[in-house]
Amino acid sequence: MAAFSDSVTIKKNIQEVFSFTINMENSNKIMPNVKQTEKITEGPLAEGTKFKETRVIRGREAAAIIEFIKLIPNKAFSVKSVTQGIEVIYHYRFNEVAEGTKVDFECEVNASGIMMKLIKPLFIKILKKEDGDHLKNLKKVVEEESN
Repeated sequence: MAAFSDSVTIKKNIQEVFSFTINMENSNKIMPNVKQTEKITEGPLAEGTKFKETRVIRGREAAAIIEFIKLIPNKAFSVKSVTQGIEVIYHYRFNEVAEGTKVDFECEVNASGIMMKLIKPLFIKILKKEDGDHLKNLKKVVEEESN
């Protein structure tokens, strides 16, 4: 079950939108709390590729390993991170529409252990506050970047 979700239509072709979105170096352009993203695996982007993401959460720096767990070019991708018993998966789907590209996003949060299950609602609230509007930022950046 999705913890939260969002959709946006971007007035650009699907290849351009998909390419921009999977480029993890663009994360700080659409998620203001992301300070740095660094690829930590060798080779081209594929399922299993990992990045180290550093972001500021509630005024403190935190790092997480982000792994691509699904990658279907110009269609969909999913990335996962696990921190202290909480697994977060971001799912993205891309569809061509008359106006350009529709991007659908879902955030899935799974918790293991009693303590993490108790913290999960608060964690979702913080995550939604931090990343809830990132598709609006994606639309703005992608539409402006090529103009």
